Amino acid sequence: MKAISKYLLAAVLSLCLITGCDEGFDDINTNKVDPTSLAPSLILNKAIISTTYLDGVSTLGMLTYNFGIVQQIITPYGSSLSGGNYNQFNNANTPLVWVNFYRNVIKQVVAVTDQTKDDPMQANIYHAARIWKAYAFMILTDTYGDIPYFEAGQGYISEVIRPKYDPQEAIYKDILKELDEASGALDAAQPAVTTDILYGGNVAKWKKLGYSLMLRAAMRLTKVDQTTAKTYVTKAVAGGLFESNADNSIIRHTAIYNNYIANHLAAREKTNFYLAAPFVNYLKENNDPRLAVMAVRYVGAKGGPEQVAARASSDPKLQIGMPMGYNDVTINTVLAQNGVASLWDFTQVNLTTVLKLDAPEFHITYAQNQLLLAEAAVRGWVSGTAATYFANGVRAHLEQMALYDPSAAIKEDVIQAYLKTHPLDASKALDQINTQYWVASFLDGNELFANFRRSGFPALKKNPYPGSEIKEDFIRRMPYPDSEIIVNLQNVNDANTRQGPNDLNTRVWWDKK
Repeated sequence: MKAISKYLLAAVLSLCLITGCDEGFDDINTNKVDPTSLAPSLILNKAIISTTYLDGVSTLGMLTYNFGIVQQIITPYGSSLSGGNYNQFNNANTPLVWVNFYRNVIKQVVAVTDQTKDDPMQANIYHAARIWKAYAFMILTDTYGDIPYFEAGQGYISEVIRPKYDPQEAIYKDILKELDEASGALDAAQPAVTTDILYGGNVAKWKKLGYSLMLRAAMRLTKVDQTTAKTYVTKAVAGGLFESNADNSIIRHTAIYNNYIANHLAAREKTNFYLAAPFVNYLKENNDPRLAVMAVRYVGAKGGPEQVAARASSDPKLQIGMPMGYNDVTINTVLAQNGVASLWDFTQVNLTTVLKLDAPEFHITYAQNQLLLAEAAVRGWVSGTAATYFANGVRAHLEQMALYDPSAAIKEDVIQAYLKTHPLDASKALDQINTQYWVASFLDGNELFANFRRSGFPALKKNPYPGSEIKEDFIRRMPYPDSEIIVNLQNVNDANTRQGPNDLNTRVWWDKK
């Protein structure tokens, strides 16, 4: 058979030499179905999706650190679930934002800006990508501090495989510049990019997103550079912010394309994570109608198999948050005093409302904007009254509940009653505003962690877990991944020299005492 094959091949080659076999060769050997390149608008969509639609392990990283640090969602379990619940370093979970963002989001969004920067017909894609790049880098630098920024994502483009780490101050100043330029340059006269996953090519909404993100970035600097903060807050307001919940930046999900936190908690982690007592108690003590939307308790459950619908209750009076500072063994010593039958009897996030499988995820919201404006008004940086912005922000988040599910909608008379009994008190305005921001950012782990460090509110007590590995009351940042230490050691060392030790205690530039 081998000999016959050789003779046949030789015959074909001889025939090709005589008659020429290159006629139509390119057409025959070109796959007209599989693409060889993607439209930049579709790559931008992938970057946007990658920012929020994380894999299960990445979701676990946010659950174990961000939510535990700000005391909204907690687990009593250790091992792979240790993190903010124990105030301990878990090398498996601290790198996950870094790994996902640099391998996916940053690579994709930098590719889009590189492909579109010189093409006038794709100017809006270019500027939208600049806005999203600013958002992604804010999350990265807020999480780790000094990071690769100016040289990041250049591996395939310029063969920069060991990017230098830039100081966070320089990163923030460039983020603000980028948002200012990109938001102003978006042109509604250009044809709409209807494949846009966020706004369907609505340039006016992208502009509002850019200026709303600028407001957030500017307010990050309140401890370190109030002059720059005020300048860009003013620019953001003049440019035009979100005007209602209809402008919110949202990733929408379906029964097929799931909300991954919801998927994670509905499956492998269903019995492991609980609403923390500080969060539940705040909502209960203030008769907050959002508690009935966000929470569920499987009353009397003595094990995971007993967390069934027949036991489920969202009655605010019955909700009991899990106390901070216990593991799955020591928690058994405080069950009676908390009025629960077991650790499985504590309140959890409601998987039929805010974390049903098709629940949306929010990036930046009108409610958050209004609360930031309330703080800016307290500081004298914007016109209007802090009390009005505060009420608008609280109302917006109460109304936002309906976006999770029609059954989660809070009635207008209930909203009015809550606002009437919870006006802004000028004597403790910053506390009230940022505590409401804590509630309004529920399930947005990155923003929760950042604004808690930035503002110092809510005034949470230190997690009393006895095995804590931190020097201060709260974790301040995530350490750099081991992979960076292995392949980019000199630049990591330069960042550590400038910023401080590579551990949970080191504060990022804008997080001053």
